[in-house]
Amino acid sequence: MTTAATTATARLTARGIVYRYGGIEAVAGVDLLAPPGRITALIGPNGAGKSTLFDCLAGTVRPDAGRVLLGGRDVTRLAAHRRVRLGLARTFQQIAVFPTLSVADNVRVGAEQHRGRPDPRAAAERTARALGLFGLQDVAAEPAAEQPTGVLRLVELARALAGGPRVLLLDEPAAGLDTAQTARLVTVLRGLADRGMALLLVEHDAELVAELADSVYALADGRLVAGGPTRTVLADPRVTRVWRGAG
Repeated sequence: MTTAATTATARLTARGIVYRYGGIEAVAGVDLLAPPGRITALIGPNGAGKSTLFDCLAGTVRPDAGRVLLGGRDVTRLAAHRRVRLGLARTFQQIAVFPTLSVADNVRVGAEQHRGRPDPRAAAERTARALGLFGLQDVAAEPAAEQPTGVLRLVELARALAGGPRVLLLDEPAAGLDTAQTARLVTVLRGLADRGMALLLVEHDAELVAELADSVYALADGRLVAGGPTRTVLADPRVTRVWRGAG
């Protein structure tokens, strides 16, 4: 059951985020909100600054200006692992798994990052639940190194979910997935939003964004081009030009 307290913390806000590489602003004053119970998409061409913004939100890098709020708490200066403990998890554009560990042990790494006191039995239950969500039970004992790209993408997603996040950042979660895996992903993500989680995803597939997202932010050259309801943003000529290369 989603409580008012849980909903209050399942909210990610970016205010005026700036990140510079040398003298170049990769992210230039971006405001963004990922509210609880909603799927928010971040779109834009390659080099728009999407992954850099994700790094600022997750704590991998510290912005040069602006604030990141998790619920009502300012986490701008908190390290990534401390944000995980507060309920924020992410996946990466480049798949990041432990190849020598089994699929199950990879997922268990995420389960052990759960908020609260360590509990091996609870971690095992969260691991099994996450494996089941993505249909990974049959390969749970196999080394991650032996799995194809699509399976590894699901392993990474399962690991992120096993920690029980309230906010989930997904960097191109459908990359490498086949049709059946993508359908499962859509079902899982919708279910998470229905239970009050805030989801923010970077995705290049326009059809998937249209199907999944409640709202969209479009980024180009580190700046927001548009933001709002999905249908409105995807129909915006400015977004069409910068994202789909039309006109």
